[in-house]
Amino acid sequence: MNKIPFKNFTKSLIVITILVNIISGNLLAQSKNPSPLNFPTPKNIDNMLFYIQRDPNVNTAIYAINYQEDGKIDKSNPIKAYWIRYAEKGEKKDLTYMQRKFAYGIESKTVNNEEFELQFVSYKKLSLTLKKIDSDQKYHVFVSVNQKKIQVEKIFVRIEGGSFWLPNVKYAEVTGIDASSNKTITERMVL
Repeated sequence: MNKIPFKNFTKSLIVITILVNIISGNLLAQSKNPSPLNFPTPKNIDNMLFYIQRDPNVNTAIYAINYQEDGKIDKSNPIKAYWIRYAEKGEKKDLTYMQRKFAYGIESKTVNNEEFELQFVSYKKLSLTLKKIDSDQKYHVFVSVNQKKIQVEKIFVRIEGGSFWLPNVKYAEVTGIDASSNKTITERMVL
């Protein structure tokens, strides 16, 4: 066997291996969030705790602290939820009655003066905690997913078809700060 063709073969094999690895990495990244939509990141939202984005559009549900006029949290309704309708020029709109009662609304229960238990009306298996943190004297929402306590920043819900009453939810991903490492993480829940 001639050395020149073998040398070219080796170089070609290395190039092919590198290309396959690059393409595979891109496919893995795409499979993590297969939504074809480019979701905006909400910015400069007063008292925002976290937000939810989901298929089939870029409209974003915002969850913020509900302060009373005196500056104290409304203990009977500590969180207000509303839309930023990015698909409609970024308009802010309240959730509809149906959305509040059956999909995106949150129920709360007071634990003590600075802590509340929360549940989405549409998925009561996921228990969240709203509490004021000593380090910054601000409220944050926490959840445990895959044995990790996360300070929630955003939730992405992958929906493939279905209807309003029975959406075909494939999974939800919670992104936030890992309470034990203080690093940003994303954990997936198959629903």
